[in-house]
Amino acid sequence: MRTRRGISYPRRGVAVDACNTAAEKRTSSTNYKRGKPDFTAGEYMVCRKRNRLVSTGKKGETDLFDSLPDDLVISILCKLSSCASCPSDFINVLITCRRLNGLGLHSLVLSKASPKSFAIKANNWSDSAHRFLKLCADAGNAEACYTLGMIRFYCLQNRGSGASLMAKAAISSHAPALYSLAVIQFNGSGGSKSDKDLRAGVALCARAAFLGHIDALRELGHCLQDGYGVRQSVAEGRRFLVQANARELAAVLSNPDSGLPTRAWLAWNPHAHPNHRHPSENGPSGCPLLSDFGCNVPAPEAHPASRFLTEWFAIRGGSAGSGLRLCSHTGCGRPETRKHEFRRCSVCGAVNYCSRACQALDWKLRHKEECTPVERWVDEDGEGGDDAGGVGGGDGDDVMVES
Repeated sequence: MRTRRGISYPRRGVAVDACNTAAEKRTSSTNYKRGKPDFTAGEYMVCRKRNRLVSTGKKGETDLFDSLPDDLVISILCKLSSCASCPSDFINVLITCRRLNGLGLHSLVLSKASPKSFAIKANNWSDSAHRFLKLCADAGNAEACYTLGMIRFYCLQNRGSGASLMAKAAISSHAPALYSLAVIQFNGSGGSKSDKDLRAGVALCARAAFLGHIDALRELGHCLQDGYGVRQSVAEGRRFLVQANARELAAVLSNPDSGLPTRAWLAWNPHAHPNHRHPSENGPSGCPLLSDFGCNVPAPEAHPASRFLTEWFAIRGGSAGSGLRLCSHTGCGRPETRKHEFRRCSVCGAVNYCSRACQALDWKLRHKEECTPVERWVDEDGEGGDDAGGVGGGDGDDVMVES
């Protein structure tokens, strides 16, 4: 189209390009004078009235992630939380975007979370970690119920809430929770010595043993051998001990990363220590599978809750309080809730254990080489302990016999 002077108007696209080019030149020169960076044309535009950057991306474009249905994203997050190897694997997903944060805290996702996804270290304990564990426990995660229950019962000294959380996990047939409740019943933890309920402890231990818990099998075998809370049956107790030893050996041999040398578990020296029972009392061949303590295998990996207890009290000087002791087995971490709650070694009196299972593990790993008989040992308060075999009476320490 021509004007009166004979000059033609430019086309619409050409006019727009020319205006954009002029605006870019003005903006570039202005930014250069002011010392501001020059942004690429078409990506950002400087607003003169407001000193901010405004995106000029194309409208109507949608992200493919936003088009995925929620149930599909929740299913993926469930798979991710169940196979997480550390807390950061799951936390990094939650902080990615708002949608993943909301769906990642869905009850279905939290109920499937693996124990390693909330294996929190004691020095990193905080209110936010406590809330996250509480969310997992409220979602029905048995491992979270057990872990938070152990922390509340032993570390935070909230006995009622901790025991109820462990009971919630035990209802879901969680073997470690059943065994921990059995230890609480055997020792009367959280109460007085008269609060012990041996029959309830044996019942809980039998349920955990039925689920294949190795420590529960060993504890139940010793209870049957000694008639502790149940009618004595040496043959039945021996059967449970052999089953515990066999399961322990199978768990180590099935682990390719155990590093166990060939036939090293068969190493058996009946005269290695004067306090060790002669193999003829364990069986005609002296096989370690028939002993009270099992084969010479590496220590099993401690549960995250037990590691948390160990780190928690190590930070606090290795003590649970005035006159309170920790279980001498390094993989346990349980503290006393009252004085003289745990039983001592009847030979040396230098170590104490919350259960016979911890005694058996610590004997194989460490105490067999350190135990030295003494005529009479003295406790921290200057009073002599019981030096008789079996379970001691009175208000002093109970005694645990090394077999």
